[in-house]
Amino acid sequence: MPGQSAESHSRYVPGFHIVTYLVIFCALFIAVILIVHRGLSHETVFYLLLAIAAGLLAFYVRHFAVRNQDRIIRAEENFRSYRLCGKTLDSRLRKSQVIALRFAADEEFITLCQKAADENLTASQIKAAIQNWRPDHQRV
Repeated sequence: MPGQSAESHSRYVPGFHIVTYLVIFCALFIAVILIVHRGLSHETVFYLLLAIAAGLLAFYVRHFAVRNQDRIIRAEENFRSYRLCGKTLDSRLRKSQVIALRFAADEEFITLCQKAADENLTASQIKAAIQNWRPDHQRV
């Protein structure tokens, strides 16, 4: 796998991020056109509801997966903190900060955790401060 950095760690899947939502948007657009041209009928309302359901399904499938990964990352980083310094993460750290801290190598993890909590660093500031990037190739 190629290395990661603050600039290259995002994962972008065109089939999902473009094609899926484009198809759903087109289905919604066509359903609205059908309602305008044919009027309200069982068929046109069904098409509209189907397009809305597809959009909600795509959104929530992604949302639930990301939320679950966020919980897993918090648990992993809490364990990592306990392993490295004998205590869990500072309760002042927000979810976005913990997620950003997962990219820090063990040597700088504790120092960055403290700095992030004390100075209320953003995720971008934490990622920029990382000197030795620890890639995460498993995040979806």
